[in-house]
Amino acid sequence: MLDSGLGGLTVYREVAAARPHADYVYVADDAGFPYGGLDEKVLVDRLVKLMGELIAAHRPDLVVIPCNTASTIVLPDLRKSFSVPFVGTVPAIKPACAASATRRVSVLGTEATVAREYTHALIRDYAGDCQVILVGSKHLAAYAEAELAGAPLADAAIVAEVAPCFVDDGRRTDTVVLACTHYPLLLDRLRALAPWPVNFVDPAPAIARRVADLLGPPPAAASGGTARAIFTSGRPPPAALSRFGIYSGELAPSAAG
Repeated sequence: MLDSGLGGLTVYREVAAARPHADYVYVADDAGFPYGGLDEKVLVDRLVKLMGELIAAHRPDLVVIPCNTASTIVLPDLRKSFSVPFVGTVPAIKPACAASATRRVSVLGTEATVAREYTHALIRDYAGDCQVILVGSKHLAAYAEAELAGAPLADAAIVAEVAPCFVDDGRRTDTVVLACTHYPLLLDRLRALAPWPVNFVDPAPAIARRVADLLGPPPAAASGGTARAIFTSGRPPPAALSRFGIYSGELAPSAAG
């Protein structure tokens, strides 16, 4: 599993619950964080190189990219370059619009994700009669990393990032798509700070179901799985990983530098 930082842990948690007997390597490419700040070609070259080293070192049966920005930009190149199956992450616009009662949905993502043509195509294809508002957040992913590290930001900072999601002109927003895997790390605070209750759509459960389908049933005699973390900056895994059942780390591939 490869993400720019710790946001992908929200997906790892769901996948590991669905397939607890698998062995996991969680890769936080924190040396490249945030991906939205990188030129697209730079990001593609970086991740194709890094993924080549990771696949050679770990021989995975499946690779999950729990990152909307990386998925919408790099997945085609990864699939062309490697034969291992990839599961990506895209904004959950289709199920959100299907479930919305007020037909007003906001998509909260990074600036890069909401600007992608892929995201706009999802709206054209699946929004139907829903009015969809795209909200690009510059800082929320970093705020989520700080929250997990035990250095939470003030409420006002979070509200400033998410306030445009909430529209009430007689027809209130009732659904907010969390189009960055970092954002569910802040879910409790987002619910508390929302001006009215909404359905926050987290893509992690759907990704876990897809992974389980691709892997098939576990072996009858499967034992407990393992989980370890790699940080491309070379820093040791933070203690917060233990909340997700990850207790060990290792050095990053040379491609991360």
